[in-house]
Amino acid sequence: MKGQMMHYPLTTNTIIDYGNRAFPYKEIVSKMPDGSWHRYTYADMYKRTKKLASALINKLGVKKGDRIATFAWNHYQHLELYYAIPGVAAVCHTLNIRLSTDQIAFIINHADDKIIFLDATLAHLLENVASKTPGVLNYVLINAQPGFKTTLPNVLIYEDLLSNGSSEFEWISLDENDACGMCYTSGTTGQPKGALYSHRSTYLHALTNMIPNASNISSRDTVLIIVPQFHVMAWGFPFLCILAGAKIVLSSSHLQPETLIDIIQSEKVTFANGVPTIWTGVYDTLKKKTTTEKLTLREYIAGGSALAPSLIKALEKDFGLKGVQVWGMTETSPICTVARLQPVHDDLSFDDQLKIRAKQGIELPGIELRSVKEDGKIAPRDDSTVGEFEIRGAWVIESYYKLKGNETHFSKDGWFKTGDVGTIDKYGFMKVTDRLKDLIKSGGEWISSMALETAIIALPKVKEAAVIAIPDKKWLERPMACIVLAEGQSLSIEELRKFLSADFANYQLPDSMVILKEIPKTSVGKFDKKEMRRLYALGKLK
Repeated sequence: MKGQMMHYPLTTNTIIDYGNRAFPYKEIVSKMPDGSWHRYTYADMYKRTKKLASALINKLGVKKGDRIATFAWNHYQHLELYYAIPGVAAVCHTLNIRLSTDQIAFIINHADDKIIFLDATLAHLLENVASKTPGVLNYVLINAQPGFKTTLPNVLIYEDLLSNGSSEFEWISLDENDACGMCYTSGTTGQPKGALYSHRSTYLHALTNMIPNASNISSRDTVLIIVPQFHVMAWGFPFLCILAGAKIVLSSSHLQPETLIDIIQSEKVTFANGVPTIWTGVYDTLKKKTTTEKLTLREYIAGGSALAPSLIKALEKDFGLKGVQVWGMTETSPICTVARLQPVHDDLSFDDQLKIRAKQGIELPGIELRSVKEDGKIAPRDDSTVGEFEIRGAWVIESYYKLKGNETHFSKDGWFKTGDVGTIDKYGFMKVTDRLKDLIKSGGEWISSMALETAIIALPKVKEAAVIAIPDKKWLERPMACIVLAEGQSLSIEELRKFLSADFANYQLPDSMVILKEIPKTSVGKFDKKEMRRLYALGKLK
């Protein structure tokens, strides 16, 4: 017997409709690429988004299922595109502006993008790509100054396009399982792979990530979305914030720590998201400030790579900024676990609690997680047995877009193989100890590069640290530490090994160390170990 419930599709249209009904007065603030500020309300965004949706159909001829790409910073027009494109049953494909020219061209052609909306300040990045992507029919420039010149073909101006639309436009009827968004992996192993998100998965991801056990966002919050809108759709926050009725602050290209701190204070930001390197920069900048003004920021979440316990502790103890670790992937929309303490941890010391908070956390409602050992058996939740994490749930992909051989990425019973390895404790907290491809096999024993990095970064002399495997005739592989030192500091390999020996066995200690001015990073701010291994092979890491 079926329940007799009204059919109510969970779509991005219902998100923006709700935001307009419940919170029309709430503000959306953008610090634009040219440094100016733009402010308007949910109601203003709603009207402009309707006009844009109308123009997509009537002016550009967009049809159901068309992939419409964005190549833009975080700002209000990009937010409008997040809702207008799926609102006409098309797919909003956010292109990563930090990928190489060849990768961008590959992705545009693989996705078969029909139109690209781009910031004028980024036009030069696509000018070298346009000849390689003949399927793109139009380029729509956002924030182009009068007289702006570009070699891109078939160019339109964003505001001119909106002027042709109607704010009375009626959303296209949608099935909640229709695709609404699309992102590609950063291609650190092979070509980038596409992930298609449905309206339903996007709605459920946003709704679940509002709850207290997750991001804990409400209409009382002012949220600074630092994670780029071109990276996994800003972790779903453009949808989450509208459902929560939060004031939204967008910083476009202004990602320097000093500027972010100023934005936080001027807009009274209470919550922000960003990769760990953002928060390292914020901490270093705050340390240099002479003012003792308390920041309004209640909490920040970090993901993409591990948030070091030393950074969590330093920001909280020195400046009252509470950090929360989250975990996920492009293939999982992305946030699937959050490391929030539970009542069972209340009696632990701060340092013991820190060990829990530095884990990747427990799965959210709608997500299932397991760890699978090398022999294929499910690892016990004992905080010590290591396996590869596999995941399934309401916002996890079931296949990659147009990719043959999907079975290598999924288990026989349909779970997605994450490539992350680690443990789960008896309370359900997962701890990622490494990526499969980054584990170091030395003399038959596995060494976690991530564990070493977390320990090294706790050294006050160290600003950043990454550990890679280098070939060794006797042991097959050995760990090498790549380190960026804090200003004016020095460090020897002997000093490093002595510091690490308190927590690591002798065979786990790095035999070599290289001091760098900067560690290579991927397009999303992670350490690019593939590039580091390449540089080592070329003899350039010395």
